[in-house]
Amino acid sequence: MKNMATLLATTAILATLATAAHSKTLVFCSEASPAHFDPGPTTGGNDFDASSRTMYNRLVEFEHGGTAVKPGLAESWEISDDGLEYTFHLRPGVKFHTTEYFTPTRDMNADDVIFSFERQWKEDNPWYAYLSGLTWDYFQGMDMPKFLKSIEKVDDLTVKMTLTEPNAPMLANLGMDFASIMSKEYADQLVASGDLASLSTKPIGTGPFQFVAYQADAVIRYKAFPDYWAGKVAIDDLIFAITTEPATRVQKLKAGECDIMPYPAPADIAGLKADPEINVMEQEGLNIGYMSYNVTIPPMDKVEVRKALSTAINKDAIIEAVYQGAGQSATNLIPPTMWSYNKSVKDNPYDPDAAKKMLEDAGVKDLTIDLWAMPVSRPYNPNAQRVAELIQADWAKIGVKANIVTYEWTEYRTRGKLKDRPGAFQIGWTGDNGDPDNFFATLFSCSAIGVSNYSSWCDPEFEKLTQDAKKVSDIAERTKLYEQAQVVFKREEPALTIAHSKVFMPMRKRVTGFTMDPLGIHRFDNVDVSE
Repeated sequence: MKNMATLLATTAILATLATAAHSKTLVFCSEASPAHFDPGPTTGGNDFDASSRTMYNRLVEFEHGGTAVKPGLAESWEISDDGLEYTFHLRPGVKFHTTEYFTPTRDMNADDVIFSFERQWKEDNPWYAYLSGLTWDYFQGMDMPKFLKSIEKVDDLTVKMTLTEPNAPMLANLGMDFASIMSKEYADQLVASGDLASLSTKPIGTGPFQFVAYQADAVIRYKAFPDYWAGKVAIDDLIFAITTEPATRVQKLKAGECDIMPYPAPADIAGLKADPEINVMEQEGLNIGYMSYNVTIPPMDKVEVRKALSTAINKDAIIEAVYQGAGQSATNLIPPTMWSYNKSVKDNPYDPDAAKKMLEDAGVKDLTIDLWAMPVSRPYNPNAQRVAELIQADWAKIGVKANIVTYEWTEYRTRGKLKDRPGAFQIGWTGDNGDPDNFFATLFSCSAIGVSNYSSWCDPEFEKLTQDAKKVSDIAERTKLYEQAQVVFKREEPALTIAHSKVFMPMRKRVTGFTMDPLGIHRFDNVDVSE
């Protein structure tokens, strides 16, 4: 069946290329299938690549290749002196996509902005639970319900957002994928038809590309939106050829079957750099690969046990075997390139004898653990299966048995969120907005339990430090608070910080204009291809 799916995918791509002989086509060999095309409830980079960064816009956007905020659907804004009121002036004349399933009758306005946030916020909103098992991970995990007091329509092109208290990262937060602006008119049409689920499978946005078709687990097709507010992009047709195996992505790139591929295996980098037809871009990643311990389930509810398990793991061996020169051992949750990184925090030393004694002192023996391993390569972990095998061998040396567990990528993350999910869970993160809050609060706040806090860890001291850091705008003061939070995190060990990785982006030399992004975003609105 897999071979047939691959054949169908290749046939679909070749057919598209044939029909687009006189148009510019870019093929992106993406690494995983999207959960769906609604960026609000999703969290994976592959989900955002397929939805928010191709088909949607936000009030504010991040500059290409950086974290500075610039105007998006809001062409300007003001923030009150007390930091509580944000007034956004919307860009006039912004069009929504026209497709066979929706024809807009008006331009984007304040109603769309209010709808886009209230559907994630108001539990009585018909869209709050429009999909089975739906959770608004970013909106909840970043405490948006706590900080939002109201979102009001001043007029068709003016929206006022009022906060309950100052929030220094708020403007940057609004440039993130969950804040993508949806069409209320399209949503109302779906409500009238009783087909709410189509919002996630038949997307409508204002972005540079519009949806054409999706063949599950094989191909996503887009075309340039001719009425894009920033002007039609250079590419006419964009194809995502879903290719889960890194080695296969490399083969396709070398054969010219795709133009760009993400996340090559470290062992393939040298060969790609040697290929005269391929350009390999690289940069330090704003990321962290880590392994969450579920602190609610004995014996990992004891910090001594968590410390013992971490002390037994040879991270240097993992870096050498898996990252192969493209990563560095992680001491803190945030990478060293991010402001507020605490250089004084010391990592757990690798010491299996000490780890074994720590378990004995904690009264733990004959311990068996589920060790979760991602099924796909990620920018922060190129091979979680191999990492799991190395950890399994390390734990065996101290008498701990590890059962390696994995599922399909979307199912993996869904199961990982369960509060009663046992074991140690490999996951990671690439920063979304360049602010430390996006790591600390999003991943380990109390409100993120059940969404993106895979450790189910709620520490009062850590919580107060990170929440206080949001309330002040002075970088020096925020830095002191985050430095203290890193001390608490390392002391309590809710997770093993494994690695920060370098990110590589190989592409055919016919591709021009592509910009690597520290936020892990793959954007194609500034890309062109030569014939």
